[in-house]
Amino acid sequence: MSALVIGGTGTTGGLLANLLPDARIGTRKPLRDNHVRFDWDVQATYGSALEGVDRVYLIPPLGVVDPAPVVESFLSRARHVRRVVLLSSSAVPESATGMGALPALVRTMPGWAVLRPSWFMQNFTGDHVVAAGVRDGEIVTATGDGRVAFVDAADIAAVAARALTDPVPHNTDHVITGPQALSYADAAAIITEVTGRPVRHRSVSTGELAERLAASLPGEFAAILAGLDEDIRGGAEDRVTSTVEDVTGRPARSFRDFVSRTSIG
Repeated sequence: MSALVIGGTGTTGGLLANLLPDARIGTRKPLRDNHVRFDWDVQATYGSALEGVDRVYLIPPLGVVDPAPVVESFLSRARHVRRVVLLSSSAVPESATGMGALPALVRTMPGWAVLRPSWFMQNFTGDHVVAAGVRDGEIVTATGDGRVAFVDAADIAAVAARALTDPVPHNTDHVITGPQALSYADAAAIITEVTGRPVRHRSVSTGELAERLAASLPGEFAAILAGLDEDIRGGAEDRVTSTVEDVTGRPARSFRDFVSRTSIG
């Protein structure tokens, strides 16, 4: 028996797949021998993806307002699975519907863990709006002086690997953060110092940020993202946990080290 890694070509899933060489990678476009077609929108793919696996790393469907019904349907076909590890977020509270309803579904499985990571350090790279700001020399948020303990996706994957493979299921929620809470101004200063590239942070109102994001995103989704920045401004993410070290035995990676070893922007 082995693990199914849903989203195994994505940010955390790809890193997790490297830690689990026998894992089956669920993806919409299988390209390798260990890939299997999996598409949240095509329930006919669930059965073959689950065949022969007893553990699942579950990344819920992206961009879906209420993913609970489809995830519940998937789990109903996974009753032979002994352990499910859900990727959630530290910013998602428990609720009866929406993303917040997923932890309760996962807790019905024989073994489980709910990962609640903070904001990814990887947001400062690639196509993310924050990375675009780094390239432009100005990160624009509605976070004010609020702080976030940014976490490396590799640390999330390391916790996930232990949650999937430890002899005893964790059966708990893991709030996963980096070792230091930073404001976006702090992060910009570190990037400037380490890379020599001038980057600053400009804080705007929640409404202005929503308008900016709506230029490239659906308005409802843009408003949700802007609201998360407002929560940060109010201190919702100003916390540091020892989860990475407690679970993996090594400390979480610092933002400064991440910037030093990564192509930022």
